[in-house]
Amino acid sequence: MSYYIYHHPDWPNFKWDAEALTDKLAEVRYLQGLMAGRMESLGFTARSEAVLQTLTQDVTKSTEIEGESLDTEQVRSSIARRLGIEIAGLVPSDRHVEGVVEMMLDATQHFEQALTQDRLKAWQACLFPTGRSGMHQILVGEWRDNEKGPMQVVSGPLGRERVHFQAPHADNLPYEMNLFLDWFNQQQNLDPVLKAGIAHLWFVTLHPFDDGNGRIARAITDMQLARAEQSAQRYYSMSAQIRLERNAYYSILEKTQKGALDITPWLQWFLDCLYNALKVSHEKLGTVLLRVRFWDVHAETPLNQRQRLLINKLQEGFEGKLTTSKWAKIAKCSQDTAGRDIQDLITKGILRKEAAGGRSTSYVLLQPAAE
Repeated sequence: MSYYIYHHPDWPNFKWDAEALTDKLAEVRYLQGLMAGRMESLGFTARSEAVLQTLTQDVTKSTEIEGESLDTEQVRSSIARRLGIEIAGLVPSDRHVEGVVEMMLDATQHFEQALTQDRLKAWQACLFPTGRSGMHQILVGEWRDNEKGPMQVVSGPLGRERVHFQAPHADNLPYEMNLFLDWFNQQQNLDPVLKAGIAHLWFVTLHPFDDGNGRIARAITDMQLARAEQSAQRYYSMSAQIRLERNAYYSILEKTQKGALDITPWLQWFLDCLYNALKVSHEKLGTVLLRVRFWDVHAETPLNQRQRLLINKLQEGFEGKLTTSKWAKIAKCSQDTAGRDIQDLITKGILRKEAAGGRSTSYVLLQPAAE
């Protein structure tokens, strides 16, 4: 059997080189302060939109890391309803989306509350409302047991699997989780951002559930980062950045879990990833402000649900060019209806026809002129 980090006699007494982390930690803290200041300077509508966009990204990208896609409009609508944010184009959400959103909002909006066994188990139950992960029935709302053998992270075809990691024995989980939760809920002489990185590694190493461990680890990370900032307002998405760096994420996790208790390389990667997430958020804030201005200008403009849906998609970064056929497919309507919707938006100064005509005719969204 391979030797993993939790086999060390001093587990879980992690070590790291504080001096090697000082510069990057300072850069992260500076960007956090800068972004918090920019957020505070925004009006209520712009700030709500920024938070809504960030939380929507957090939920969808955290799920994508696990190879699953959620409907962005359903996620956005679910978050908006729960936070009391008025937005255009609300759509119904299925119970799976509602469960994932409920977990994330509980972690970030109630960050000051203690993290308990019951709370973690409730989060995992939210992720699997049917009691199944895909086609497989799993334990929901309970720590994993030994019935299916050891908990392993594997890849490769059947018969030639490669084991990347094997989690601690299920019999040890009650003790291990109590140890983790006691540490997480106590005040330590430890930078709270570094604590977020350690908590992520520690929880995902324990892998206490049959499924959902990665998503819950990232929710715990967001919870601790909210504690670090003493704010429930999320304006950057760590999960979105991990999704972009997914290969490096899994690589450093595996290397750390098979290494010694010195986790300096893991914390360096974590701080780099967090720094990149903050940089991206800083750059995207301008897009949020444009979106808020658009809806302020068009607050009284009569629009149907299809038009609001497609405008939202264009504002979020539409892939490729918008054509009549794409409109019809996304809005689930006929091409004739799509054509009338588009022509109406052109008349209202919201869409513009691009130069190329004929079958390749496409349309772009117009931003209101600056005052």
